[in-house]
Amino acid sequence: MKRWFFWVVCFGLLAYTAADAQRITVGTYNMRYDNKDDEEEGNGWKQRYPVIAGMIRFHGFDIFGTQECLRHQLGDIKNSLPGFTFIGVGRDDGKEAGEHSAIFYNTEKFKLLENGDFWLSTITDKPNKGWDAVLPRICSWGKFSDIKTGFTFYFFNLHMDHVGVQARAESSKLVLAKVKAMAGNIPVILTGDFNVDQNNESYALINNSGILKDAYETAAFRFALNGTFNSFNVNGKTDSRIDHIFLTKQFKVEKYGVLTDTYRNKNEDNSTANTGNFPKEVSMQKYTAREPSDHFPVMIVVEYKK
Repeated sequence: MKRWFFWVVCFGLLAYTAADAQRITVGTYNMRYDNKDDEEEGNGWKQRYPVIAGMIRFHGFDIFGTQECLRHQLGDIKNSLPGFTFIGVGRDDGKEAGEHSAIFYNTEKFKLLENGDFWLSTITDKPNKGWDAVLPRICSWGKFSDIKTGFTFYFFNLHMDHVGVQARAESSKLVLAKVKAMAGNIPVILTGDFNVDQNNESYALINNSGILKDAYETAAFRFALNGTFNSFNVNGKTDSRIDHIFLTKQFKVEKYGVLTDTYRNKNEDNSTANTGNFPKEVSMQKYTAREPSDHFPVMIVVEYKK
């Protein structure tokens, strides 16, 4: 009787633990700004964004940070993701002009409680360039609650300067200060294109802060066969991860992935490829492999307790 009672209690505890744990799929994706040069080289936004949206839907993102998108690009993504909306303003005027560091979220899963934006500079409340940055840089943030569980967390998303060494280091310090001041003990997710890899001091400022930790390092399972920048080169390879997801300790990272999905463009000559030993019923044409963006998205699945 005692043994039977022991196993009932054990199974009950396991069931309670499983039911109590909740999962969120989080991403960060530099989608590349819409420009004529890319279009002329076969990497136009109009052909890329349906692939990007399809990838996000297939992998089941719940909330994710974006970088570089102009306002119309954000509209295209929103219209392609049923149930999603976004927050964030343009870095050039604090409204709609220029690139955004927007945050998309599933409105059926999360409720937005508060949101705002600050510039990566000594002057944080209006558009300007900080330190040795060559462009204005912005961080957008939101405070969210899980509609079903009430779990509350902050989500910060940014795009650091690609040239300014001091700007990146100071931006890391600024973001950490904002996280401490705004979130306190509330869980935090920080995503973005940091323009530095895992060996850089600006990365280390955040990763070794004792506040936030790179999801790559804490993940129970990793699928990251490449770094996160590809320059639209399907045959390139790098180990540098410049797009990161940092988390506070309340999150447990189940898995981490750099998604290297590609797509194909039809060649103008409409030529047929050699199918080798494939059955004769297989028809194959020559297409050109393409990347949906010049960055790969990073995706993680995290667990939290109610």
